[in-house]
Amino acid sequence: MKILVVEDEPKTAEYLRVGFGEQGYMVAVAEDGIDGQHMALHHDFDVIVLDAMLPGLDGFDLLKVLRTVKSTPVLMLTARDSTEDRVRGLREGADDYLVKPFSFMELLARVQAL
Repeated sequence: MKILVVEDEPKTAEYLRVGFGEQGYMVAVAEDGIDGQHMALHHDFDVIVLDAMLPGLDGFDLLKVLRTVKSTPVLMLTARDSTEDRVRGLREGADDYLVKPFSFMELLARVQAL
């Protein structure tokens, strides 16, 4: 399985890269919304793990663009925890929404379910 992680916090991105890698997944990381958009649109991934608060292009806007072209499953992983944010993410096309801080085992199970 190939996973794209779009995350601007270096420690979190590395944690996800290593964690998914240890489970046998191929992981690509984009550190901002613009690079994430480019990678998501020009490469094929099985799942995208997407932060909402990104420099350049936020995760909600990236998701809107992605949904006009691709149906790749997207799990939003973000500190934005209000009901409005969760509903917005799901309405704009996210397949799942998980709030930080999170359990890696729960994240892994959700990614596997997608």
